[in-house]
Amino acid sequence: MTIGGSLALIAAGAVLRWAVTAHVNGFNLQTAGLVLLIVGIIGLLFSLLYTFAWTSSRRRGEYVDPDATAQRPPTYYR
Repeated sequence: MTIGGSLALIAAGAVLRWAVTAHVNGFNLQTAGLVLLIVGIIGLLFSLLYTFAWTSSRRRGEYVDPDATAQRPPTYYR
């Protein structure tokens, strides 16, 4: 789940939880909103964790080409 998808679930859950006042037989809209809010928050946490873990692993070190570090004879130019 991406950050945008998580935010969309949080927004939809908040609307169902606090803005909708309709009552449907056999289905509680406020509970469905709460479930969407929780799933959206968990998805947002995982998305941010994955994003920061990926960027920090990219910053830790540089890729070193093994061929570039091999001993080569000096090149002389005339």
